[in-house]
Amino acid sequence: MRKLRITELNRLTPEEFKAAPKHRIIAVLDNVRSLHNVGSVFRTADAFCLEAVYLCGITATPPHNEIHKTALGAEDAVSWRYFDSTLDALDALRAQDYLPIAIEQVDKSIALGDFKADPNQGYAFIFGNEVKGVQQAVIDRCHACIEIPQYGTKHSLNVSVTAGIVLWEALRS
Repeated sequence: MRKLRITELNRLTPEEFKAAPKHRIIAVLDNVRSLHNVGSVFRTADAFCLEAVYLCGITATPPHNEIHKTALGAEDAVSWRYFDSTLDALDALRAQDYLPIAIEQVDKSIALGDFKADPNQGYAFIFGNEVKGVQQAVIDRCHACIEIPQYGTKHSLNVSVTAGIVLWEALRS
């Protein structure tokens, strides 16, 4: 085996990415405070060719050096919108026929392995604050909640890790 050079990966330019067909998935960040997490979600959205990232509440927006540090330019290719409130983002998403799904531990959550995405449906996956998670008011307005089963001593994963796992699984189904 030989590790491929970056020139052999045939990646899209930012302009080609913007024109390329996208998966009808939007990652929504509900008051995510870490700029590194924001940048990481942009990079994941680029890798999986998502339609957009919605940044809500206290979530920082590009351009920002700390976002760029982990996004590595993905913030320039991936479409994004800012909303003062995640509830406002949900209103905009519902108007475009996106199904809002929070990623949160709730009493009626769906285990990630049991979730099967419909390729004809648009989805908005909502990822919450690093400490408080997705706001209850947002959960109340979601179609469902997905939970990643965990078996160790901690009750949560880093939000950017969670986004990577959930978005990959949604595209696989």
